[in-house]
Amino acid sequence: MSHAQAVPAYGLWPLVVLNSAIFIFFAFSFFKPRSRRDWRTLGSFSAFVVALFTEMYGFPLTIYLLSGWLQARYPGVDFLSHDAGHLWFRLLGFDGDPHWNPIHVLSTVVIVSGFFLLSASWRVLYRAQTEGRLATSGPYARVRHPQYVAFVVIMLGFLLQWPTLVTLLMFPVLVAVYVRLAHREEREAARGFGEEWSRYAEQTPRWFPRPLRRVESSLLS
Repeated sequence: MSHAQAVPAYGLWPLVVLNSAIFIFFAFSFFKPRSRRDWRTLGSFSAFVVALFTEMYGFPLTIYLLSGWLQARYPGVDFLSHDAGHLWFRLLGFDGDPHWNPIHVLSTVVIVSGFFLLSASWRVLYRAQTEGRLATSGPYARVRHPQYVAFVVIMLGFLLQWPTLVTLLMFPVLVAVYVRLAHREEREAARGFGEEWSRYAEQTPRWFPRPLRRVESSLLS
């Protein structure tokens, strides 16, 4: 067992606060909430992030709850070390530094991609709202709710990187919240934009983009 594996890596509450603040600030910067609905969306994502980093650096609830099974399956492994806390790394039998295993690298790519999508979506939506028109370009030309998709993608990336029982339970609840908010926004858009919204909704999937899809030029003008 290496020295890094033997050193406990929990009870680091300043790291919990710091990392939570950094990612919540990133989300705030890229999402820029304006309405009560926006703040509710950011708040639910923030709760997910705090729960994640609490287990990552503060109190490893998942490790404690699964300790009997983990010790029986992996005798001699100190699961209170930070490296062993990367459960996908351990369960899938990877060797070496867990921060460079394929799952961790993939999770980083997914998280960064989610933040880029969030930022790109906000720019399009902000311009459209400022001009009083429907957002149909950029990410909105591919799906109707790219900002919610971005939040889900970011959370999936975190679940790949550091799965916990709490965040696994929170994830479907937050997805359901975003779906509900999306349907509410669609009803408001239908009242505000009428036939233009109907044409856009008919052509544009709600969540999953169609391959090589193109939006009618009339919607992009």
